Amino acid sequence: MGKRKNIKLEQVTIERMAAEGKCIAHHDDMVVFVKDVAPGDVVDLKVTKHKKSFMEARPLHFHKLSELRTEPFCQHFGICGGCKWQHIPYSLQLEYKQQQVIDNFERIGKLQIGQVLPIVPSEETQYYRNKLEYTFSINRWLTREEISTREDFDRRALGFHIPQSFEKILPIEHCYLQPEPSNSVRLALDEFAKTHDISFYDHVKHKGILRNLIIRTSNAGELMVIVQFGGDAQQAPETVEKVMSFLKEHFPEITSLQYIINPKKNDTYFDLEVNLYSGNDYITEKMEDLTFRISPKAFYQTNAKQAYELYKVARSFADLKGDEVVYDLYTGTGTIANFVAKQAKQVVGIEYIEDAIQDAKVNAQLNQMDNTLFYAGDIKDTLNDQFLAEHQRPDVIITDPPRSGMHPDVVQKLLEVAARRIVYVSCNPATQARDISALSEKYELVKLQPVDMFPHTHHVESVALLTLREQA
Repeated sequence: MGKRKNIKLEQVTIERMAAEGKCIAHHDDMVVFVKDVAPGDVVDLKVTKHKKSFMEARPLHFHKLSELRTEPFCQHFGICGGCKWQHIPYSLQLEYKQQQVIDNFERIGKLQIGQVLPIVPSEETQYYRNKLEYTFSINRWLTREEISTREDFDRRALGFHIPQSFEKILPIEHCYLQPEPSNSVRLALDEFAKTHDISFYDHVKHKGILRNLIIRTSNAGELMVIVQFGGDAQQAPETVEKVMSFLKEHFPEITSLQYIINPKKNDTYFDLEVNLYSGNDYITEKMEDLTFRISPKAFYQTNAKQAYELYKVARSFADLKGDEVVYDLYTGTGTIANFVAKQAKQVVGIEYIEDAIQDAKVNAQLNQMDNTLFYAGDIKDTLNDQFLAEHQRPDVIITDPPRSGMHPDVVQKLLEVAARRIVYVSCNPATQARDISALSEKYELVKLQPVDMFPHTHHVESVALLTLREQA
C-alpha cells in the first residue's frame, strides 16, 4: 500500500465535473477523482487514495490550463475552503449543477423524472450570504514562504478554518461572501484585539478570551453581531465590556449586539445563554408582505434573495387552492409554513429544535397568521397516528430536511399517510434521490427544479414534486 500512495500520474486530461466539486479523469480505464482542477486542464497528479474501482488525486503540476477557466476574484482562492469554483465561469457552474441533480436521481435513485426544469440562477454571485462565522485562534496558517524564513510571526488570526487543517486559521483580508459592514467589523475587531492584547483562543489548551465572531445581515438593513468568548472571560468581565463597548461605539449601525460566554470544548452555542448587550435580540428579514424575526439561534436561508425564489418554486409545486391541510416537515422557524399559509386551510409545522418552533410561533403572530400550528419534536416520533387524528390528515406535505435527508421511519410514514402531493425541498440531491426512490413505491416524480443558492460552490438546492399514483 505504501507504493500506491506515491503513485504519480503524468499529463492527465481532466474530462468533466463530478460530485462534491471534484472533477473526473481516467487512467488505465480507472476513474480518477481530482479536486482543484477544471475540465480541459492537463496535469500531473499525485494519488491520495487508491481503491479497486477508483482513485483520488490532487494536482502536482499543470502542463496546460483549460480554456474554460476564468480568473478567480478573491486573493484567498485556493487556500480558503469557500468559493472553490471561482475558476469556473458561472454559466458553466449552472450547467454542472443541473447535471449533478439529474445524475443523482438517475444513477442513485434509479428514477424516471417527468420533467427537469432549467436551474434557477442566483441574481447575485458575490456578497449574497447573510451570515458568516469567523474563528479567533493563536494558530494562524503560515505560507511556505513564511515558514522558510524561520521568523517568529504573530500567530494570532481571525478568519476561516483551513480545509484538511482544521486547527489552522486563515486570516481574511476581504471576503466576497457577505456585504458590508461585514468586512469592516471583522477587521476592526481584529485590530482592536491585537492592539489591546486581548488573548485569542487556543483550541488545544482551551484557553483564551476571544473565540468566535458571528455576523448576520438582513435585507431589511439590520445587522446582528455576536461575539463568542471563551471560558476565561468569566474571570475578565472588564474585557468583555471593553470589546462590546468598542463594537457599539464604532458601528452604530449594529441593531442587535450580543455575546456568549462558552466554557465548553466545542464551539456550539445552542445550549448556551445569549446575552443582549444593546439593540434588539433579533433582526428581521422581509419576503413579499411577510416579516420574519431571526434570533441568534434561529436558522434562516443564508442567501435570502434566492430563498425567495426557492420558496416560490415550493409554493407553485404545492398548487394550493385554499382548502388544503398542509404539513410542513422540518419547518425550522416556519418560513415556508408562513409563506404558503395564505393559500391553505391550515398549515402544521413540525421541527425538532424547540427554539426554532418558538421563533415560528412568533413569526406567525407577527404576520397575523391564524391558520398555522407549530410543534417541537423528532418527526419520526411526532408524526404518528395520534398526531394525524388530532390535526387531520394532510392533503399536501412539504418537507425540507437537513443534508442527511429524512429518517427511514419518516419515509415509511409518508407512504402510509399517502398525501396527494409531496413537495420535497433539499440541499443534498443525493439523499433526496434516495428518499424519493423509496417513496416511488406510491409516488410519481413529476417535476424537478434545481435552484442555485450558493454560487462558486458545488452545492445546489433541488425541489421535487411527487404526486400519488392512482393505484395507490
